[in-house]
Amino acid sequence: MAKNVRAARPVYRCAECGHEVSKWVGRCPECQAWGTVEERGVAAPARFLAGATSGDARPIGQVDIESSRASATGVGELDRVLGGGLVPGAVVLLAGEPGVGKSTLLLEVAHQWASTVGRCLYVTGEESAGQVRLRADRTGNLHDEIYLAAESDISAVLGQVDAVKPSMMIVDSVQTMSSLSIDGMPGGVSQVRAVTSGLISVAKERNLPIILVGHVTKDGSVAGPRVLEHLVDVVLQFEGDRHSTLRLLRGIKNRFGAADEVGCFELRDDGIVGVPDPSGLFLNRREQDVTGSAVTVVVEGKRPLLGEVQALVAPTSLPAPRRAVSGLDSARVAMVMAVLEKRGRVPLGNKDVFAATVGGMRLVEPSVDLALALAVASAAVDQPLPHDLVVVGEVGLSGELRRVNGVGRRLSEAARLGYTRALVPPDAGPLPKETRALVANDLGEALRLLKITGKRGSSKDE
Repeated sequence: MAKNVRAARPVYRCAECGHEVSKWVGRCPECQAWGTVEERGVAAPARFLAGATSGDARPIGQVDIESSRASATGVGELDRVLGGGLVPGAVVLLAGEPGVGKSTLLLEVAHQWASTVGRCLYVTGEESAGQVRLRADRTGNLHDEIYLAAESDISAVLGQVDAVKPSMMIVDSVQTMSSLSIDGMPGGVSQVRAVTSGLISVAKERNLPIILVGHVTKDGSVAGPRVLEHLVDVVLQFEGDRHSTLRLLRGIKNRFGAADEVGCFELRDDGIVGVPDPSGLFLNRREQDVTGSAVTVVVEGKRPLLGEVQALVAPTSLPAPRRAVSGLDSARVAMVMAVLEKRGRVPLGNKDVFAATVGGMRLVEPSVDLALALAVASAAVDQPLPHDLVVVGEVGLSGELRRVNGVGRRLSEAARLGYTRALVPPDAGPLPKETRALVANDLGEALRLLKITGKRGSSKDE
């Protein structure tokens, strides 16, 4: 028996990243931080516990699933991303930048849940109860079944759960919660891990769905230890430009549904509302042809969205022409412009080029390549594109046009909004009957079909 027991030994853990080592070191080998490795007590000995089971195994077909059915939150766009609603015992992490509208969205969720399902406990560690009440008054989210607690100690929060007995709980935010039994400051690795583990245990034991608000770092990733994202069941990213009212809710991880869905919201003075048909927000509809503008269709999750790419090309006297990009991948824009100049014979070497999207939309799909190339070419030669034309296709380095997935679904959405012509690569698959397709094999052919021509190169370049 003694051979099966490993002797207890001290554990040394980094306070910054949570990395554990067998002995003390001055510099963490994982995050390279100095002076952050501390002794965290003694590791529990490993033993073989014969007969320790949590329940009898049974055929998977006999497992009861009725208790795990999702309940709709009442916020349609959130339910779309969650896969139908909140599953009992699920722990959802909602992350986003400060001021993007996370608390406003969750107050709306609490109000809808209290109105349709049952009691909701809203725990705030960042604001006072009065501040949350003022926001609820402004957005019209007051309800008698919403219970508010301003707590930052996890033990007090669990006490509130015993007293209120809610059917759903919101914690805003997990980085402000702390446990007196764990060393470290609130928001640190050890505190966040301990608090999240405690809340997950309560959620699973009581079948209580919990939504946690999380902070993000400068690069947009979830703040805190990476294990936080592994512990929770669902990870949602709330995105938006502070200069735009549009907000996108992306599914990053989802154990109960698709992890690539996107929900659209509009932030207003009186709260936040879902936008079930957001395509019109990214377009500047015109009834006449305009130079330097091309419309394309991207797929966010399973939802096709129309977006507009605009370009401005102007002569410059500077030795190094400017290249300014907004809402697009700058590396991809540089590549497409190089292909356009080499393969499409559109001169851009002594001109400033500005490329941007409409409505604050970020377009990073390869399917945007052809729309970007045509918008820049249109602006360079001052030749407008048809206002009822939609463009979909990826551009290769040799100038060839490659098909993208779901062309038929993309063009069906474009046809619904009145775009009757489409420029697509070959072998695009079945297209809507109401759409007139223009097929081009390469970028040069696409420019000729639209009668956009630049200066011809020498025969050597041909």
